[in-house]
Amino acid sequence: MFVAAFFVTAPASAHPVPFTYLDLRLGSDAIEGTLVAHIFDLGHDLKIDPAERLLDPAIATPYAAAIANLFNGRLIVSADGGALTPQWSQVEVVADRQSLRLHVRYPLDATPGIVTISASLFPYDPYHQTFLNMYEGTALTQAILDSGRARFDYYAGTRQGALAVARRFFPLGVQHILAGPDHLLFLAGLLLLGGTARTLIGLVAAFTLAHTVTLTLASLSIIIPAARLIDPAIALSIVYLGADNLLIRGGRDVRIWIACAFGGIHGFGFAGMLREMDLPMRALGWSLFSFTAGAAVAQLVVGAVIASSFAALRSRSETLGRRLAFAGSVVVMAAGTFWFVQRVFFPSGT
Repeated sequence: MFVAAFFVTAPASAHPVPFTYLDLRLGSDAIEGTLVAHIFDLGHDLKIDPAERLLDPAIATPYAAAIANLFNGRLIVSADGGALTPQWSQVEVVADRQSLRLHVRYPLDATPGIVTISASLFPYDPYHQTFLNMYEGTALTQAILDSGRARFDYYAGTRQGALAVARRFFPLGVQHILAGPDHLLFLAGLLLLGGTARTLIGLVAAFTLAHTVTLTLASLSIIIPAARLIDPAIALSIVYLGADNLLIRGGRDVRIWIACAFGGIHGFGFAGMLREMDLPMRALGWSLFSFTAGAAVAQLVVGAVIASSFAALRSRSETLGRRLAFAGSVVVMAAGTFWFVQRVFFPSGT
């Protein structure tokens, strides 16, 4: 009896199509769009049973205002941070898809640089997904919004869009350097042996160039190394830098090549975040440029402070300078070794 009851009741609780489709087209004076929602979801939230009644235009049309009110609080479209006011049309029945289609228009006061779509259309279903198509001219950008990711930022292919990308990713580049202890320690390790302002600029340029190349390759999915290898490799590069400082003893200065290698490894690390953001190709280019510029500026500023501090200590005593280089290199090696062990054997941080 239990088995029989199971097979009888299972179909009634099944969700046939847990998807909603949202198409938006960015214009100069408005964002025009259509939203196609399944009658199962609409019937559930509007308490219409059976939901198939909504396939009758005579029944669906009177619900147009209720459906619009339902989505007003669950679909938020913003331009440059300001929420837009939706203008919903009448409901259309799409019988072959067992769905209803609504047209929506968001008037614009000016061409935006960034359009943000926040969608949680049917919260009762944790598996529900909204398939978003964002059109601008002939360009198409796609994204999937669900309970794990309810927001998507679209950067317009205009001057305003480029500026919006720069405003977001330049600070990210600065933060990437300042918030990373491995970055700061590596930079300090590079400067332990001293050097001129030209040396600092050369080290930063080498890091930035290599970082840009690998970041671009990974963001375009040309080369994607395993994520579990990147962090340990960064730690090993720090160990190598400390060892090289201790062993150089008047030999050839290869710090610029170490900076290049370190920058290349780090470029792979940040690329994963860019890929997850589903940026259109034009925004991807601006984001790469802005992030790299922010990282380079941060390194130059921090490097200048560190180099000036080391130079001041050396000016007081040549012996003090040598001790600083030795002790600092040992600290660099110890920290790199610690991070390597942690990232290989305790990757979760436990």
